[in-house]
Amino acid sequence: MSINSKQQVKCPKCGNISDITVWHSITVGDSRDLKEDLLHGRVNIFRCPECDQTGLMPTPILYHDERERLMLSFSPCADPIEASRQYDKIRKSSKESGELERLKEYNLRFITDFNALLEKILIFDAGLNDKAVEVIKLMILSQEIDKSEQRICRFGKKDGGALEFMVHDTIENQIYTSSVPVESYDTIWKSLLESGVKPYSFDWETVDGAYATRLLNGFNN
Repeated sequence: MSINSKQQVKCPKCGNISDITVWHSITVGDSRDLKEDLLHGRVNIFRCPECDQTGLMPTPILYHDERERLMLSFSPCADPIEASRQYDKIRKSSKESGELERLKEYNLRFITDFNALLEKILIFDAGLNDKAVEVIKLMILSQEIDKSEQRICRFGKKDGGALEFMVHDTIENQIYTSSVPVESYDTIWKSLLESGVKPYSFDWETVDGAYATRLLNGFNN
């Protein structure tokens, strides 16, 4: 079930108070239009009617796509210590409530970045697994290793026989595109599966660049 609430928000720029609908959970089977709104930046985005100031509401979202067997827990947080605490909390809660038993063969992801939330949805919608995609992103960034720390790579789309990625250089303020053959993804995913990586979760997971680094260092899952 998709759940929302009404909140009054004070604009940080002009001080105007306005009402906004805030979504706390999105169930795709019940609200496919809401999924499209999320992907197009129309969910939990505050826009002041007086001065046009915009910003993301710092509200957790639980995203559930039963058809894709995907559940994403988004908890906006920039502090790694607090993020770790939130991660431990959802794992403990899911285990104690018996939720994990009901979500067998699901992919369960814990996410703290809003753009990463949208990226996960696009990845699974394209019929891909984010574990292999994160490895590819790491390989793309390693092509210019001296600039890898200042660049962010995001999956864009699957276009025919290629996967398109966007690379944002935060220092040069430039955006680049990178294209990877689908065959390369297939080879990497097959290799990960053969190494013991599972195509679904036994618990909540954080699948990001650090996770991909552990995979390349020989740690599976």
